[in-house]
Amino acid sequence: MKLLLTVFIILIFGGTAFTQTAKLDSLNKLISQASTDTARINLKNKKISIISRIDIDSAIALSKQTVKEAINIHYQKGEATARLQLASNYCMKGTYPLAAQNLLLSKKIFLSLKDSLGFCDTYSVYGMMYGMQSKYDTSITYLEKAIAVAERNKYKERLNAYYSNLAIGYQMKGNYLKALEFYQKSLDLAKEKKDTVAQAKTDLNMGSAYINTGDTIRARRFILEAIRLAKKENLKNVELYGYTNLAELYLEMQQPQQAYTYALQAANLGKEMGDNGIRSVSLAKAAKSLAKMQKFTEALTLAKQAITMADSSGQTYNRYQAYSIMGSILKQQQQYKAAIPFLEKGLAVLEKTDFYGEDVGVTYTTLSHCYEKTGYYEKALSFYKTSKQIADSILTRDNIRKTTELSMNYEFNKKQEAQRIEQKNKDAITQARLLAVLIIFVLTLILAMVAFRAYRNKQKANAQLQLQKEEIQKTLSKLERTQAQLIQREKMASLGELTAGIAHEIQNPLNFINNFSEINTELITELKEEADKGNLKEIKEIAANIEENEQKINQHGKRADNIVKGMLQHSRTSTGEKQLTPINALTEEYLRLAYHGLRAKNKDFNTTLVTDLDKSLGKIEVAPQELGRVLLNLFNNAFYATQQKKARLNGQYEPEVKVTTRQLDGSIQIRVRDNGMGIPENVQSKIFQPFFTTKPTGQGTGLGLSLSYDIITKGHGGELEMQSKEDIYTEFIIRLPLKNKEF
Repeated sequence: MKLLLTVFIILIFGGTAFTQTAKLDSLNKLISQASTDTARINLKNKKISIISRIDIDSAIALSKQTVKEAINIHYQKGEATARLQLASNYCMKGTYPLAAQNLLLSKKIFLSLKDSLGFCDTYSVYGMMYGMQSKYDTSITYLEKAIAVAERNKYKERLNAYYSNLAIGYQMKGNYLKALEFYQKSLDLAKEKKDTVAQAKTDLNMGSAYINTGDTIRARRFILEAIRLAKKENLKNVELYGYTNLAELYLEMQQPQQAYTYALQAANLGKEMGDNGIRSVSLAKAAKSLAKMQKFTEALTLAKQAITMADSSGQTYNRYQAYSIMGSILKQQQQYKAAIPFLEKGLAVLEKTDFYGEDVGVTYTTLSHCYEKTGYYEKALSFYKTSKQIADSILTRDNIRKTTELSMNYEFNKKQEAQRIEQKNKDAITQARLLAVLIIFVLTLILAMVAFRAYRNKQKANAQLQLQKEEIQKTLSKLERTQAQLIQREKMASLGELTAGIAHEIQNPLNFINNFSEINTELITELKEEADKGNLKEIKEIAANIEENEQKINQHGKRADNIVKGMLQHSRTSTGEKQLTPINALTEEYLRLAYHGLRAKNKDFNTTLVTDLDKSLGKIEVAPQELGRVLLNLFNNAFYATQQKKARLNGQYEPEVKVTTRQLDGSIQIRVRDNGMGIPENVQSKIFQPFFTTKPTGQGTGLGLSLSYDIITKGHGGELEMQSKEDIYTEFIIRLPLKNKEF
């Protein structure tokens, strides 16, 4: 992330007309000859942007001096511009509190001046600061704001840097297709302006993205081109990152000797520039290369240096790399116990970041192996599960490469075809000029051949496009079928829960029917005996008892009939048809069915049920089957949460599920609250996303709450929200509009 953000600051304030040294000499002369204080400060700000590419510490010192001079002459715009560059260089040093302080002052000044360009630049530096701390979601948000302002105000000269910065955010989030899209936009602008400095930096970052996708051929081509342009323009920072990216590339290609050479070259250049962040990364890669060559003593020495440098840089991802590489080297030497603290510390620094890449999963796997080898099998299993979860939740490199190539092939082929046609047209024109003396027939024939060839090429391109379209359509159809199967699975799971509850419900009336039938059989025998004796009084009493029992049999038979009808209604394919439904009765019915369904599967299951139902609440128009499915899902989740907490606390806890209904102004409210595990704050925003679940693998599809949310919001025009505190409670709130109601 760091390279691109450095490039961005230079692109905002710097130029590309001539080499760095020549421009510095020219600027120094202009500064000494400046006729006004404001002109001198403006020139110094330009000088800062150039020095930032070569010597960060010198750039910081000059920025501080320029800020003081601008304050002395009350030149606010000059002060804000200097502070903005100071903030960017503090970020490069990992001094984020000072960077944030200067950004805030810059923002206030540009706001007071109503300087939209300055405000736009401030957004972009905020994006840089958060990106360098691996907070990529926040970084992307600020950069998108900067792009929106730049596009609205037609600040085209800014867009090259902004597009490139935004691409970095997507790259670090693993969205390489989106990253390459914005890199290409940035590269097109650089070529349009003939800006070789911007082109060098964008080439470098595109090479890095292609390393991520596993396309080593394109990666090497772009990085080498970036280094060539960097040497031409004296861009030390681009050259530096080019070497460290080549080291990474050769590690991927299993060529550790070449990787080691480039990593050391980058580390030495980083030391020269005062950039501890990239120096630490380069030393770590050099250590990794030595370990691959079985040179463990030298590897450990460099890894220790990398950790020291990474800690001083304050940059999260650099620290993670340094510690995790040290851990992996120790693990290679079978020093499992020594490796564990380094691996754990590397993962710990990522806890408050948005970084979630494939290599993090590998680190968890390495840590799991170390714990296994040291006899800590429980921890080994825990970290192995985490690594599997990461592997299951992100695209593998092969899939990323296939997806990227599938999406990009058409564009690349189209451009190549257009270039080929253009070249052939040029050749045809040249031939036409040379043969101008020939008869019109020959010229017409040549043009006809060119046109025919162009037509054939177009037909081929169209055929290829059609094939790609059909392939994509097949993939889409397959995904839709898979989604439909998962939704049906969720519905069948819901029906299964109902069936278990209904089985319990129907058993009670059947027991009554059987008992009263047996009693009547005995009474009939007694009746016959009394009839033989001629005892009319006893006969009448027995007949009355038989009649009373028959009424009870009839009553419980009707109850069983109603339960069966309700089950058939639920199992019938839902049409979504709405009807006036008693909400309290529906809620009580599904609460009872959910509870007895779980009791049928788990005899030890027990939870206190509390109902607080608004008696004034009558019937409202809903789809009862769909709403019942939502209630069943919420009740089952509540019961699951209380039982998990009870198991964790070894029974020292009283589980409780409370259901409340209320009539509000223009709506009704249903609340389902449990005192179970609660939901962690960091995943609460994802709770209604399809396929997201907090349950262990195999215990949930992740579709229950997503389907419930759609039923309430889309099917009923209502709201479904969740409130929770971890280890205290979780409460789901349903709000339904009172369109039609019957009291």
